Amino acid sequence: MEVPFHPPVKRSVEIAGHKTSISLEPVFWDMLKRAATDQGVPLNALVARIDADRLKADNPPGLAGAIRIWLVASLS
Repeated sequence: MEVPFHPPVKRSVEIAGHKTSISLEPVFWDMLKRAATDQGVPLNALVARIDADRLKADNPPGLAGAIRIWLVASLS
C-alpha cells in the first residue's frame, strides 16, 4: 500500500459561530468528511462535537490532534 504523504492543509471551520482554522493532512480531511457523511451531520457539527469532547479531557490536545485521535479511535 502506498502511503499518501502530504503536508497539512489549512481549512476554515465554524464552531459555535466562530471561525477557526485547522491544519490536517489531506488523508485526515478525507476521513473527517467521510465520517461526517456517515453520521449524517455537517463537517462543522462533527468538528464541534470532537472539540467539545476534547475540552472535557484532563489535558486536552490541540484541536487538530484531537481530530486525528478521534479518527483513529473511530476505526477500532
